Amino acid sequence: MTDRPNADYYEILQVNPSADPDTIHRIYRFLAQRFHPDNTETGSEERFRELHEAYTVLSDPERRARYDVGYQQLRKDRWRLVSAGGQSENDFDLEQSIRLTLLEALYTKRRLEPDEPAIFAGDLESMLGRTRDQLQFTMWYLQQKKFVTRDDNSRLLITADGVEHLEQNYRVSLQKRLNPAPVKS
Repeated sequence: MTDRPNADYYEILQVNPSADPDTIHRIYRFLAQRFHPDNTETGSEERFRELHEAYTVLSDPERRARYDVGYQQLRKDRWRLVSAGGQSENDFDLEQSIRLTLLEALYTKRRLEPDEPAIFAGDLESMLGRTRDQLQFTMWYLQQKKFVTRDDNSRLLITADGVEHLEQNYRVSLQKRLNPAPVKS
C-alpha cells in the first residue's frame, strides 16, 4: 500500500488533523462498516480502500508524523493562490500589458513582412523577456479570444480580431507605459 502524497487522509476519514488515535479508530470502524463491499446498501469497494489506506497511515504514529509533514505543505500550497490574491490587481495589469506587447510584436511583423507574418514562440519569449511557462497563459488567452492563431509550423500570427483589439487598446497600453502604476509594498 502506498501513501498517496496528495490524498487528504483527514478528509477521507472525516476527522480533524488534531484528532486523537481513539477518535480516528472509532470513526474508521463506523465508516468501514458503512462502506464495506459486503454492505449491500451503502458498500463501495473504492471508498472502503481509501478509508483503509487513510486509517493505516493515521493510526501508525511514525507514518502519521511523516504524512503530517507533507499534509502541512499541501495545505500551504492550497492556500498559496488565495493568499496571493492581494497581488491580483498588479498581476492583471502586468498580464494585460504582456498581451498587448505580444500583439504589438505580431502586428508589426505582419505589417513589415506580410509574406512571413508569423513568429515562433521561442522568438517571442526572447523578445518579451518571458519564459515559455510565463507566456503559456497569455498565449492560451489570446488564442481562445481568436486574437492570435498558429500556422502549419506552429508559429504565432495575429488575426484580424487581434489587430482590431490592439488598435482599440493601444492608447491605454501606451498610457500605462508612460505612466506606470506605483508598485504596492
